[in-house]
Amino acid sequence: MIKSKGRFGLVFTMLALFGASAAMAQAQRPPAAVTVVTVQPQTVTLTSTLPGRVHASAEAEVRPQVNGIITERLFTEGGRVEEGDVLFLIDRASYEAGLAQADAAVRQAQVQLDLAETDAERRRELQSRNVTSQQALDDALSARDAAAAALQVAQAMRKAAEIELERTTIRARLSGEIGLSRISPGALVTASQAAPMAVISNLDPVNVDVTQSAANLLRWRRGHTENELRNANQTVKLTLADGSVFDQTGTLTAAEPHVDPQTGVVVLRMQFANPDQFLLPGMYVQVEMPTQVMENVFLTPQQGVTRDRRGRPVAWVVNADNVVEERQLTVLQDRGAEWVVSEGLNPGDRVIVEGLQKTGPGATVAPQERAAENAVKATD
Repeated sequence: MIKSKGRFGLVFTMLALFGASAAMAQAQRPPAAVTVVTVQPQTVTLTSTLPGRVHASAEAEVRPQVNGIITERLFTEGGRVEEGDVLFLIDRASYEAGLAQADAAVRQAQVQLDLAETDAERRRELQSRNVTSQQALDDALSARDAAAAALQVAQAMRKAAEIELERTTIRARLSGEIGLSRISPGALVTASQAAPMAVISNLDPVNVDVTQSAANLLRWRRGHTENELRNANQTVKLTLADGSVFDQTGTLTAAEPHVDPQTGVVVLRMQFANPDQFLLPGMYVQVEMPTQVMENVFLTPQQGVTRDRRGRPVAWVVNADNVVEERQLTVLQDRGAEWVVSEGLNPGDRVIVEGLQKTGPGATVAPQERAAENAVKATD
């Protein structure tokens, strides 16, 4: 029995010695080294990313205005055309004949008018000498007026025939890029056909139509004065389908004056310069446009923001005594490698961005400020 007690005493003694040595080791362990970033309040413009499609700023469908057979196509498909360039020729023979017929009708009407005027003058002279009756003079004057009206009709018919002949030459009504021809020489076209012969598009500038929810649009308008809206327009950016950013900024030019009752969205129209015709109609793009200017917010590296057990965003901040504190954050928006934080941080707070796994709230640490070069790389 005495031996058992001795053994237990030995065990307790060893455990006590081990605990003491562990406590001493803990006390002697240096504070964990962590990397921090000092944050300061800034003025930040919040943005909204909206999906959209590219449209030509102007578009003209080439259509025939007279019936006939196409005799020639005079443009290069996919090339540039200028307003007034000849695109197609329609067989002119029947329209030239129609114009000649109209010319003859004008000459005939002119002859009839000349005869009627001569007769009216003769009747007037005879009536002045009481050789003829007033009724005969009135009839001659009426015949003269009818002949004059007939001449005007003939001249109008000639003008119409001239216009139809001119329309056998189909010209570009818009400067821009012309697409593929949908009509080949030898084909019959009609003035009432539904399908265009080709389409001309002005691709510099281009329009981008995006959709914005009515609720977001209201918040956006409340957050800007008219001057701010005009200035902010210049910061509209375009992201292409492959993730690259278009090298031209755009402007907000128009908005639909109504909300779609089925989708609850408003269509906004942006305009972008497109000197190299890189943007083509129908392309899917994303537009980043300013929504609200926020003052006294913090751009916090995403490396320094984690989630607590309840899923709330938090940051570990090193206080003046080099002790770690946990701060719950209010995050407004993702900004590349940073979060836009409106609440939870104070000016000059040192946010831990490296070494989080080596420490925790309440622990003493050895903070080191991240070098400016590394900070720039982290936000690229």
